[in-house]
Amino acid sequence: MLKILLPTVMLIPTTIMTKPKLLFISFIPLSITIATISLIWLKSSSTSKMMFLNLSLSIDQTSAPLLTLSCWLLPLLAMASQNHLKYEPTLRKRTFLITITTLQVFLLLTFMANNLILLYIAFESTLIPTLIVITRWGSQAERLKAGTYFMFYTLASSLPLLVSILYLNSSSLTLLMPEIIPHPPQPTKTLNQTFLWFGCLMAFMVKMPLYGLHLWLPKAHVEAPIAGSMVLAAVLLKMGGYGLIRIMPLLTPLTPSLMFPLLTLATWGVIMTSLTCLRQTDLKSLIAYSSVSHMGLVISAILTQTSLGLTGSMLLMIAHGLTSSLLFCLANTNYEQTHTRTLLITRSLHTILPLMTLWWLYASFANMALPPSINLMGELFIITSLFSWSPPTILLTGTGTLLTASYTLYMFIMTQKSKLPPNIILTPNHTREHLLMTLHLTPLLLLILKPGLIMFS
Repeated sequence: MLKILLPTVMLIPTTIMTKPKLLFISFIPLSITIATISLIWLKSSSTSKMMFLNLSLSIDQTSAPLLTLSCWLLPLLAMASQNHLKYEPTLRKRTFLITITTLQVFLLLTFMANNLILLYIAFESTLIPTLIVITRWGSQAERLKAGTYFMFYTLASSLPLLVSILYLNSSSLTLLMPEIIPHPPQPTKTLNQTFLWFGCLMAFMVKMPLYGLHLWLPKAHVEAPIAGSMVLAAVLLKMGGYGLIRIMPLLTPLTPSLMFPLLTLATWGVIMTSLTCLRQTDLKSLIAYSSVSHMGLVISAILTQTSLGLTGSMLLMIAHGLTSSLLFCLANTNYEQTHTRTLLITRSLHTILPLMTLWWLYASFANMALPPSINLMGELFIITSLFSWSPPTILLTGTGTLLTASYTLYMFIMTQKSKLPPNIILTPNHTREHLLMTLHLTPLLLLILKPGLIMFS
C-alpha cells in the first residue's frame, strides 16, 4: 500500500519543483507508473481476504478494484486537461495538478479506511479539492451555483452520518469495521434505530446519487471542467456505492424492512432519468443523467444484500466509471472543436472525424451494455438479483435497459449523423486525444477476458 500511497503524495513536491515546460511531461508518466503498479492490487485481493497496512488501513476485494480505478484515472485527468489549461499561467497549472493529486490521496484513504471515523473524514475531505476544481476551472458563471448545490447536498446529508457513527461507537465501543461486522449491534425496530439506519445511508445515497437527491449532479457535471466531470463520474459516485457496501453489514437486522422506499426510488429512478435523457439538448447533461440511471441499478443491487447483487454492483461500478469518463472525454473533444455542447449543433462529425466516430461507437456500445462487455455482466447479475428478490422488478429493469439503449443511440446519431452545420470549422484531433480514448477502452476490453479480478469470490 505504501508503494502507491507515498509516490502519490510525492507527486505534490514534484509538481512544485518541476520546470514549467516539463510540468505535464513529468507528471503524466509518473502517474501512469503509479497506476501500472496499482494493478497488482487486483491479483493480490483475489487470492487473499485482506491486506493490512495497520489497524486503520487495509485492502480487500471490495476496495482493490476501486483503488486501481482511482489510480488509473489520475494520469487521464491530467492528459484530458492539457488543452483546457494551455493558456493558463504556470502557477495555475501547478495548482490544478496539486489539487487533483490531493483529491487522489483522499480517495485512496477513503477506499483503504478500516475505521469509520477515518472513512468519514476522508470521504468528506474529497469535497474540498472537487469544489476547487469545479468553481475555479469551470468555464461559465453558473459554476458557483453548481458548487453551492454540490456542497449543500453533500454536507446536509453528512451530519446524520457523523451522528450515526458516534452512536455506533457508543454501542459497540469500537469503530474498526473488521471488529464490528462479526458482532454488530442488535438494534430493535424503534424510531431511534430507524433514524440511525437512514442516517448511516443518506450521505452515501446523495453521493451515488439516489433519484430524488440527484439535483446537484447534472449541475456539477455541466459546469465542471473535463477533469471535474471525469473524476465525478468515474470515482466520486463510486464512493457512495463503496460506503453502502461497507456500512450495510452493520445495519443488517433492519435492512429487509426499511429498504423498500429507497429501493423503490432507485428502480423507479432508472426509468425516470432514462426518459429525462431522451429529451436533453445538452450533451454533458445527457451523460450526467445516464450516470444517475446506472447508479440506480447499483443502489438496488446493494440493498438486496445478496452475493449476486454485490458482485453485479461492483462490476457495473467499474464498467460505468470507465465508460462515463470516456463519454465525458468524447463530449469534451466535441466541445473543444465546436465550442458548444448543444446536440442540434454538433452533428455529422463522422464525415470529418471518422476515427473519433469509432471511439463514439465503442463508448455507446459499452454504455448500452452490449455483449460481451463487463457492463452487460454487471447488469445481468443485478437484474437476476432483483428478480430473485421480487419478480415484478423485471418490468422496471427491462424498461430501463430498453430506454438506456434508446438514449444512447439518440446521442450517437445526433452527434455523428445528419447534416453538418455550415458555420462549424473542425480541425484534426490530436494524438493525445486518441491515446486518452485508448487508455479508457483498454481496461474495459481486457476485463472481459478475466472479470474475476473485480468480482467477489
